[in-house]
Order: sequence, then C-alpha cells, then structure tokens
Amino acid sequence: MGVNVLPELMIRDVHVNDRPRERLMRQGAQSLSNQELIAILLRTGTKSESVLTLANRILNYFEKIHELKHATLEEIVSIKGIGEAKAVQLLAAIELGRRLAQMQVNNRFTIKSPQDAASYLMPEMTSLNQEHFVTLFLNTKNQVLHKQTIFIGSLNSSIVHPREIFREAVKRSAASIICAHNHPSGIATPSPEDIDVTKRLQEAGYIIGIDLIDHIIIGDHQFISLKEKGYM
Repeated sequence: MGVNVLPELMIRDVHVNDRPRERLMRQGAQSLSNQELIAILLRTGTKSESVLTLANRILNYFEKIHELKHATLEEIVSIKGIGEAKAVQLLAAIELGRRLAQMQVNNRFTIKSPQDAASYLMPEMTSLNQEHFVTLFLNTKNQVLHKQTIFIGSLNSSIVHPREIFREAVKRSAASIICAHNHPSGIATPSPEDIDVTKRLQEAGYIIGIDLIDHIIIGDHQFISLKEKGYM
C-alpha cells in the first residue's frame, strides 16, 4: 500500500516525493494504494478538491475494488466531481485490465492427462537434489490456477498436512488439485509413504469437496502416476 495522504490535501500541498505519480516512477506501481492508482488515472482534481479525494470517493461508491469492473459510464459520472472525460479514462483502464486478465485465463496450462502434469512439472523438478512436494491448483476446466511448493524434504505422512494444501485450495477457489514430488534418486517407484500420503490427501479432499486428481512422482526424466497405478 502507498503512503496515506489526507484526502483533503491538494496534490500541490503534498511533498513531491509522496505524490502518486512520482512514487510510481520511483518505487513501481505495486507500491501504490488503490486510491493512488485511481488518482493517477484521473490525473487532476477540481478547484476545490484534490484528485485523491475524487479517487477515494470512487472507492467508497463501489465499496470493493473488484466491483469497478462492472462500472458503467452513467454510474461513474454520477459521482460528484467526475465528468465524462475522467469516467472514460477509468473505463478504458478497466477494460484493458479485463482483457489482460482474460488473456491469462486463455493461456493457462490445461491438464488432461498424467503426461500433461508431468510435462508441466518435469523441467523444474527432475534434477532437484532434495525432495520437493508441489501442488497444482486447478479450476473446473483443469487449467492450472497456481503452483506451490508445499515443503522440501523427505516425504512422510507426518510432514504432509492436508490442512495446508486444502487451505490454499480454498483460497484459490480450486476445483481440484494434483500433487507431485520428485525422487532425487531418479527412480520414480512409489514408496509406502508415498501411497499413505496419497490416500490421506484423497480422503481429506473427498470430505472438503476438492478432488485430488492424481499424485505424480517424478524421477530422472521419468514419472509415475499413482492414479494410473491403481493407488487411488
């Protein structure tokens, strides 16, 4: 979040280093608050109010930042201090963000088979010197929403906690998950611990309503699907 600037201050009253545009150039867009980002899009305030005040009014009107993506021209111009020119600037930025987000969705890797999952993970995991337990979080179309390393170290049932995996799955609104880990020995044959962990995760997923689709073991440019092997 950015530096909190009192809304009643005019931009000219704010130290130059604390102004949104200057902070963006110096620290990057990610360092700014929602209010400051909108202020940059609006560019100017009115004779009696700062651009930060206008930005704050927009945020208060829509309550949650994601509600802006459904904003109409009529809604935005109904906000005090916002004319058509500023509303059009906001709508253009919102539409650009929507298109970028859609491109990310369209470009998401889709997993249709164990081979797809292995191909997605193997380049990174096949040469690791330690065991890495990784989870892929998928949407209803089996597209990868997120990949996360859950832990690093030897796999056993006491280390892999279903709550950690499924907490992240709920957070990501995942419909299903695929778990994977590597065997530094290069041999992908599942151990009794691998099978035990898989069953515990499968049972936990069944209770929560988020399916464990597969557990992939990656060796030296080879893999084994525990689902294909009948362990699930």
